[in-house]
Amino acid sequence: MDTLRQRWAKLWPHIVELSPAGDEARPAVLLFHGCGGVRAHLHLYAKAAVEAGWRAYLVDSYRPRGWTNRFASHFVCLGLAFRGYKRAGDVLAATWGVSQLPGVDPKRLCLAGWSHGAWGVMDLLTMPLTRRGEGALADPDPAPLDGVGKAFLAYPYLNVLARSRVAPWLRTPRTLGIIPRSDHLASVRTHMRAYASAVAGGAELQLWSVDATHAFDEPGLKAPEHVMRHDPALLAQAVERFRRFLTD
Repeated sequence: MDTLRQRWAKLWPHIVELSPAGDEARPAVLLFHGCGGVRAHLHLYAKAAVEAGWRAYLVDSYRPRGWTNRFASHFVCLGLAFRGYKRAGDVLAATWGVSQLPGVDPKRLCLAGWSHGAWGVMDLLTMPLTRRGEGALADPDPAPLDGVGKAFLAYPYLNVLARSRVAPWLRTPRTLGIIPRSDHLASVRTHMRAYASAVAGGAELQLWSVDATHAFDEPGLKAPEHVMRHDPALLAQAVERFRRFLTD
C-alpha cells in the first residue's frame, strides 16, 4: 500500500493546474474525473474556477497507473476494479499534496467529483481515516481534510458498493449535488438516501435536479441516447452553477 506521500508523488506529475495570475495564496478546487477519464468538459469547469479566482487542479487517476481509457471503460466503469473506497485514497492524497503547494490557501479547499470521482469523494467523507488500509493507504490521515469547506458532486456513482448509501458522512462540507432525473445508474430516491446522512450530520446541502441523463454535461458520449445524452444548455448551466458555488 502507498503512503500519502507516495500516492501524491505518483499523482502530481499528471495533475493539470489552471490558475489566475499572481503568486498570492488562493482557494483551490480539486477536480476528480468520472470513469471515462479526464474529458474536455472538466476543463470548462476548471476555467470557470479560475474566473472565480480559484486555483484548479485536474487530478488524473489513470495515467499514474498506466491505464488507458479503454481499459477503464471495461473494468472501472463496470465496478470490477478501482472502486470508490480505493479512489478515496487518491482524493485524500491529492488534497494532502495540493494543500502544501505554494499559492494555495489550505483552509479554503473544494473537492469536486463527477460520477466515479464523486463516488470517491463521498466514500472518503464516510471514513474515520484512523486505521491502516482506509482508502487503500498505509497511513490515512484526516488532517488534510480540515480545510475542505465545499464539495461539488455531479451525478455520483451510487451503486450497491458505494459506502455513502449506508454509512454516515463524518465530515460535512457545504455541498452542491446534481441529480439527473433520468440517471440509469441511480434513481432520485437513491441519490436522496445517500445525501440523507450529510443532512443528518449538519451539512449545508444544495441539490439541483435536472431533466437529464447521467453524464449530461459530457460532449462526445458514446452511448445510446436513452442511456446517456449530452445537453449543451445544461452543461452551460452546470458550469455557471459551479462558478457561483465557489464564489458564494
